[in-house]
Amino acid sequence: MKPPPFQYHDPKTVAEAVGLLGTLDNAKLLAGGQSLMPMLNMRFVLPDHVIDLNRVDGLSYIKENGGTLEIGAMTRQRDVEFSDLVRAKCPLLHQAIMHIGHRQTRNRGTIGGSLCHLDPAAELVSVAMAMDATVVVSGPNGQREIKFADFPAGYLTPSIELNEIVTAVRLPLWPAGHKSAFVEFSRRHGDFAIVSAAALLAIDGGKIARASVTIGGVAVAPVRATDVEKQITGQAPSSDLFRKACESCRSIEAMSDIHASADYRQHLAAVLSRRALEKAAGLAENAPWNRKH
Repeated sequence: MKPPPFQYHDPKTVAEAVGLLGTLDNAKLLAGGQSLMPMLNMRFVLPDHVIDLNRVDGLSYIKENGGTLEIGAMTRQRDVEFSDLVRAKCPLLHQAIMHIGHRQTRNRGTIGGSLCHLDPAAELVSVAMAMDATVVVSGPNGQREIKFADFPAGYLTPSIELNEIVTAVRLPLWPAGHKSAFVEFSRRHGDFAIVSAAALLAIDGGKIARASVTIGGVAVAPVRATDVEKQITGQAPSSDLFRKACESCRSIEAMSDIHASADYRQHLAAVLSRRALEKAAGLAENAPWNRKH
């Protein structure tokens, strides 16, 4: 299949790209193209203009700055996958990256493109929610920051203006020694998850001092399981604790589509959140679901 006709633009700076967005009607931004190109080919989107960000300077980097991991929006997922800094400081992100598509997908896909496409089942979207990320946006009035909790405006719709471009994402780093896990259920390896779960734990003195649990693929955006977080904080980690706490995930308002019913997604939310917590806490090695047959 071939995409519909459009005019192609190749800016070299963020200011030039923002200027194009402000003057062109019905324009789409091209980052890695792993979502946009299939949508063009299948006529799900019909832009008059495509603005290619691949030659815009200064949007691809990974750096640590004051307890925050900052990643440029055009950074390839492959670069995140092989980053020693990411692996050491943000293991949840590294674990999640390994679930994204296949090597060819990660070679082209960008972190900013994934966040802007905002598929609720996308791994990077769940990580951003789990880590209380901040999205950096540039527009005609300069730069602004959006807390990721406020970033989803609806299904596949980020809360940015039509003349704004995401330039970076900032992930507040958890303390050294924290535990994390990312698990998902999909029809086959490389598919978007039907449901995923991301867990972060800081354990001090044998008890959970801080917790983050995020469910992806259930609703129109990833959901922080705040009830689970509250129930397990201050408690000693155990499979029984996690099982009881994660039952509250069955009350998440879930979507129903051709892939799974709302009831099934709620069931998976309870199961996968427990598994993610068990894995993060080091309790999953002998779990039936984790045994190698």
